[in-house]
Amino acid sequence: MEVTTADEVFPEVNTAEVTENLDRNELVESSNAVVLADGVVAAEERKIEAENREESETPPEDDICPICFCSFTVPCRGNCGHWYCGSCILQYWNYAAVSRPCKCPMCVRLITKLSPEASLLERQEQEVKEVLDKVRRYNRLFVGGLTGFVQKVHELPFLMKRMVWHMMDTDVNNLYFHEVRIFAMFMSTLYTAAEFNFIPTGGFRIVTVFDYAAITMILILRLVGIYRRRRLAQQVRQLAAAVIEEPERDLRE
Repeated sequence: MEVTTADEVFPEVNTAEVTENLDRNELVESSNAVVLADGVVAAEERKIEAENREESETPPEDDICPICFCSFTVPCRGNCGHWYCGSCILQYWNYAAVSRPCKCPMCVRLITKLSPEASLLERQEQEVKEVLDKVRRYNRLFVGGLTGFVQKVHELPFLMKRMVWHMMDTDVNNLYFHEVRIFAMFMSTLYTAAEFNFIPTGGFRIVTVFDYAAITMILILRLVGIYRRRRLAQQVRQLAAAVIEEPERDLRE
């Protein structure tokens, strides 16, 4: 009967190799710890920088407006901390949305509040006052809660006008089908509650009639917008042709 010795079961271990592997593992672990610590420090620095930017009362001296790429005019800070010209960010909102706050062009965060530079409140220029009035109007719309809702109801004619212009603008893809159909449903509810009966329904429910009317109105507004765009392009071409022909006519004379 053969007897198995301990040397056969546990072969000789290379002590130098084991030590080298242990040193390598310790080096890797220490490197990972350093990288992790650097990442934590960098994250904290970014957080502190963002907080300082949000709390800043004046725009950075070496910065420019990200929209017009010029020096700040009536600078306003969004609740995200980024600074813009007051007129620039309001024009961006006019183009980008109607009843919703605009998204910051830099960080895509919703701008629910614009804070003008503190020194602007002492300025008396008419242009500055107009921009500040529009900023306060914007803030009241998106302050949230009952105050924001009341302000939206108060500004409903203004918002409806802007929505109509958006639906006629061929550069805007949003046709506001959802919003217009909700408004049509609301109007049909009022029509039914008031017990009116002057609209011919042709066998359809009044809700369906208002819904079809809303969709038809949207399509008509878009067709009007396409027609206006083509007319404008035609006028531009005619004006360009007239500008080119005038020097040629002067040369012939």
